[in-house]
Amino acid sequence: MRQEVLMKMLKMAGLALAVTLAGCGSDSDNHDAPPPATAKKNVLFFLGDGMGITTLTAMRIFEAGEAGSITIDTLPETAFVRTYSADGQVTDSAPSMAAYMTGVKMKNEVISMSTGTNAYAPDGSQYVDADGNSTCEEGNGASVETLLELMKGQGFATGVVTTTRVTHATPATTYAHICNRNGENTIAAQMVPGGDGFNAALGDGVDVMLGGGRRHFLPADQSGRRTDGRNLIEEMQTAGYQYVDSTDALMGVADDTEKLLGIFTSSDMSYELDRIPTQEPSLAEMTGKAIDLLSPRDNGFFLMVEGGRIDHALHATSGKRALTDGIAFDNAVKTALEKMEEIDPGLENTLIVVTADHDHTLVINGYAERTGKTTEDHAGVLGMVRNYANGPNKGEPRTDVDGNPYTILGFGNGPNRPATRVALTETQTAADDYLQEAVIQLSSETHGGGDVFLGAVGMGADVFHGVIDNTEVFGKIKAALDLD
Repeated sequence: MRQEVLMKMLKMAGLALAVTLAGCGSDSDNHDAPPPATAKKNVLFFLGDGMGITTLTAMRIFEAGEAGSITIDTLPETAFVRTYSADGQVTDSAPSMAAYMTGVKMKNEVISMSTGTNAYAPDGSQYVDADGNSTCEEGNGASVETLLELMKGQGFATGVVTTTRVTHATPATTYAHICNRNGENTIAAQMVPGGDGFNAALGDGVDVMLGGGRRHFLPADQSGRRTDGRNLIEEMQTAGYQYVDSTDALMGVADDTEKLLGIFTSSDMSYELDRIPTQEPSLAEMTGKAIDLLSPRDNGFFLMVEGGRIDHALHATSGKRALTDGIAFDNAVKTALEKMEEIDPGLENTLIVVTADHDHTLVINGYAERTGKTTEDHAGVLGMVRNYANGPNKGEPRTDVDGNPYTILGFGNGPNRPATRVALTETQTAADDYLQEAVIQLSSETHGGGDVFLGAVGMGADVFHGVIDNTEVFGKIKAALDLD
């Protein structure tokens, strides 16, 4: 009766009702539910692991030629990002991605912890055992909130997609906290709702998780690396997750599925050059499926997508695999742009950010004539430096001081440094398994310290410009979302 009188009074005053009164008095039913997001906004954060500016340039030439463009080139708002860590001029993936996700500088190999956290004990040993279990000491730093946790806590759906192990450094920074990135068994346990070691800040868990790394979910007697006997895949299924392990199974998942775990390989997923499509989905396919699952949710979503094996190929100085994985990453960005334009025309409520966590030592040697794009019968940027000048030597290979030709792509360090350089052919340098030459011989190539590119489009994208620190990205995304 009181409600009817109140409604008559409001109408008589010419006021518009903004709330429905029928449900008044039932505020005790949802104490455990996260507060609803203020608007249906979306954030898609793309991370090309190791995709420094030289790599990005080489990707463009490889795919479209010097004057062409790839999808990343079309992003309207751009910035340069400084990537140094709390203790390193050259960062590793853990603190650089964590800086994007938390706004906090941390030391190399630390995952989403406070600045003073140490990845190594005073004796120089890592805080992790040989099986991948964390041995972090109590009092060694504190957890810092991640963007995924923040958005999950405010009612957004969340997803993580990667071509590495889902417990690897980049994806781990979104949902886990650990003093040393190599404790991947411990990281996996932080993902399992209700399980021992679960990260309670994830609420009911990350909604969509796709990538590799099955070995950290299974016990040793089931071809895994866990020493606690737990089968985390079964535990996640008990917690309500649908589990898939092949392309067909992923593509067959209904779009109204609430929780999805897709793990397609024991360790990292295959390089795009080596991927068997029926067994492992592409990064674009995983990205598209994640959007299909997350976009119908009531309060918007956060999705992190990593092209993680770009980095691995660069560490191996495998130029062809690095660029092929780079273009697979670019195709995932293209898929996301197309899907989100259909869902949110003009991206008025969607922010898409594309960047890298760090550089590598890849170089593009001079002075090469333009090659155009790489094809099956044309090496392109994977070939030799050839003379651009007019005259009888135009198009002929340029040579080093000993008269040997050299490749367009090279590395500052890495495994292939022959004691004596010999003449190479483009058939050799464009082969799948060719490793570019390095100046300094190391068993594995290192990261580089150069700034990286950031491109953005959509809601609030215009805040990304100039030269910024990686820690600033977190705050800029929060501002675009109007999050506290």
